[in-house]
Amino acid sequence: MDHGRVPELPEVEALAAFLRENAVGHVLARADLASVQAIKTFDPPLSALGGLEIAGASRHGKFLDLDVSGLHLVVHLARAGWLHWRTGLPTAPPKPGKGPLALRVHLESKDGTPPNGFDLTEQGTRKGLAVYVVRSPSEVPGIARLGPDALEVDRELFAALMAGRSGQLKGALTDQTLIAGIGNAYSDEILHAARLSPFKGADKLKDDELVRLFDAMRATLTDALDRQQGQKAATMKGEKRSGLQVHARTGLPCPVCGDTVREVSFADTSLQYCPTCQTGGKPLADRRMSKLLR
Repeated sequence: MDHGRVPELPEVEALAAFLRENAVGHVLARADLASVQAIKTFDPPLSALGGLEIAGASRHGKFLDLDVSGLHLVVHLARAGWLHWRTGLPTAPPKPGKGPLALRVHLESKDGTPPNGFDLTEQGTRKGLAVYVVRSPSEVPGIARLGPDALEVDRELFAALMAGRSGQLKGALTDQTLIAGIGNAYSDEILHAARLSPFKGADKLKDDELVRLFDAMRATLTDALDRQQGQKAATMKGEKRSGLQVHARTGLPCPVCGDTVREVSFADTSLQYCPTCQTGGKPLADRRMSKLLR
């Protein structure tokens, strides 16, 4: 279970800011692939990045985009991926293997200091981390399909997106083609802050509920982003977990009302919510439990 570790909009935005500060302006000496399944493109090859200067770092939804002199190294960190900044990387290429390392990027040293770089790693056996080398970020299928960014939609567009969407709010908020950047953790947090059930129909929202949901989305993401800014890459995950109210807090008291945070489990994920704050005190049916009881 991810327990709030999956990188979402605030973490990826903070990683982009960290790279703007620490990697932009440096020449990318070489990129070593340690996990063959991580790379999703072959033209241009990974080797094409060697010797080019890193010109920028940005974010598209949950994708991290490194502009390398007009070529783009695009990364999706999936569920358990992360970026580790390294000072003084070993020069020998990593051995491809079963460890967490997916890609190692070496930067050329400036003025005789030990060369820096970063590792992209992914814990666990289910590998989803994806690396793309493209001439334009829009060549990445996941980026081409993205809806408007969660921090850039205005109230009117948000209301229109929800009105046109059948199905539950939890699914609407995490659908990257509808709104980009929100995943499992922050959708739980947004729904809790908005005092709305994750199972409520997206197209059934009253005007005041839409306003609450939009405001909660904006506030939750900007607060998380404020907490992440200036964090070293290593401390960002802990910072994310420390700010969560309901996500990954099953069985603990709700910080708002004191009721016990409950969980609904699905095949490979789960959501958390507070009955008092969000569902009029009624627990939601946990499909997995009810299957077991039949």
